[in-house]
Parts: sequence; C-alpha cells; structure tokens
Amino acid sequence: QVQVVESGGGLVQAGGSLRLSCAVSGRTFSSLAMGWFRQAPGKDREFVAAINYSGSRAYYADSVQGRFTDSRDNAKSTQYLQMNSLKVEDTAVYYCAAGPDVLVTTYRTTYEYDYWGQGTQVTVSS
Repeated sequence: QVQVVESGGGLVQAGGSLRLSCAVSGRTFSSLAMGWFRQAPGKDREFVAAINYSGSRAYYADSVQGRFTDSRDNAKSTQYLQMNSLKVEDTAVYYCAAGPDVLVTTYRTTYEYDYWGQGTQVTVSS
C-alpha cells in the first residue's frame, strides 16, 4: 500500500518562506514522478510544481516560477517544495502527488498521478 504524507505547512507572513516535505512509502520512490498541487477555497485544484524520477527536470506553474523550488532525495524517498517570497494568493491546501514516471507525460495534470497525500495547509498573511 502506497502512502504519501505531506508536512511543513503553516502560517507565514507575506514575503516569508516555508519548506514542504512529502514522504512516500510502499513504492520504489526513484521510479515515481512527483508533483505538488494546491487548492484554495472555492477553486479547482491547480498544478504548482513537479519533478521527474531522477530529479533532472522540474516543472513550474507560471505563478510560482522563480519563487518555488521542487527537489527530491531518492535515498530518503522524499520530495521537497521550497517556497520563497510567499504571497497572500499562495494560501491554499497543498497536496503531494506521485505517479509512475513512465506513464507521466505533461507532469501538470491531476489525472497523471495515482497517489495523493492528505494535504497540508499553507496560509500567507498580509
């Protein structure tokens, strides 16, 4: 059974930083594409960032490009999202997602990922 567990969310002032972590068990982590999505109240879940199985390629939504960095440590079966220069509009529940890298094409859509975490709340105050 695959488990995906996020951590690291919290309350931060605008301009501040947070680092989210996502630990995966029950599947060979190095074979998985990993993604981050977020969902604000009343809005659809949207793509934030993703990284391929080896960590050699990362993908970002335009809204976070240059501020967020997606990374992974395959030895620790963990993905990270470093979020800098946070804005009020970054407030959302952030979800970690995992899927077989061989089946992922765009890395940007929810249906490409088979496994999801429970989400972690990120709140950015003004």
